[in-house]
Amino acid sequence: MVDRSLMHGSVTPLVTPFKNGQIDEAALERLIERQIEAGSHGISVGGTTGEPGTLSLEERKYLIELAVRFARGRVKVMAGTGTLRLDETLELTQFARRVGAAEALVITPYYIKPNQEGLYRFFGQVAASVPDMPIVLYNIPGRSGIEIKIPTVVRLRREFRNITGLKHSSKDVEYVSELLRAVGRDFRVFCGLEALTFPMMAVGAVGTIAATANWLPKETAQMCELLLQGKYAEALELHYYGLEANDAIFWDTNPIPLKTVLSWMGLIEKEWREPLGPTTPEIEARLRKMAEGYGLLVAQAG
Repeated sequence: MVDRSLMHGSVTPLVTPFKNGQIDEAALERLIERQIEAGSHGISVGGTTGEPGTLSLEERKYLIELAVRFARGRVKVMAGTGTLRLDETLELTQFARRVGAAEALVITPYYIKPNQEGLYRFFGQVAASVPDMPIVLYNIPGRSGIEIKIPTVVRLRREFRNITGLKHSSKDVEYVSELLRAVGRDFRVFCGLEALTFPMMAVGAVGTIAATANWLPKETAQMCELLLQGKYAEALELHYYGLEANDAIFWDTNPIPLKTVLSWMGLIEKEWREPLGPTTPEIEARLRKMAEGYGLLVAQAG
């Protein structure tokens, strides 16, 4: 059984909207309201989709504070608080707790490829700094260059009871089964690769942190809820329904496709932080056809 007092289901990793180079408060509020109306189980800010590497520490704090304020307790907020540096990660995580974020999502420090002992010490110190706040580890070997090995997760879970989950952004579905067998089936695994939400939840994941929910929040939340209820046949229909949208996220570097379509929907400005740049006309044409197919925008000539 899923502990519904903790975050579960579809936790949408929101893009960070910008306007004239600054965080766009009004757009962020629109995005959050849309997620709440669609029935998303939670929202996340400051994760990979939110371009945290291009935000200053103060901007990341501001983003978390805004999300909590706009959510107004109607939906829980998972704050992305991981950085390359332990001191900054501690500062962000403690700040998120103070302003009312429900949980913290802490990414594996990227680029420097720490060994497993280093990961244990890093995550352990973060967890110890906020003992009453649930921590979700963020395993994303494709971007960080290192995987959190299952024995390391087991060790962390044993020593720090507020480490209650892991976001798994990898095609290795077997990892989920082996992890849950080793650490316990009450440990929360969230899928971090959009198209694998169904198979990961079928073997015991409690939800997804899927960028596709920026486009299709209602459908993503419904699929997760059906899977949590064991209604696999109905959920499978939504799995196949969303496949093209899942693929489109990665037609260019995330979140470029997301922001392009969301701008056409009138939700945000078509703006991101360098070194990200606009996609090609060919990909824009594919994105427009995809978006029209899902009814996200009115078909336009040309």
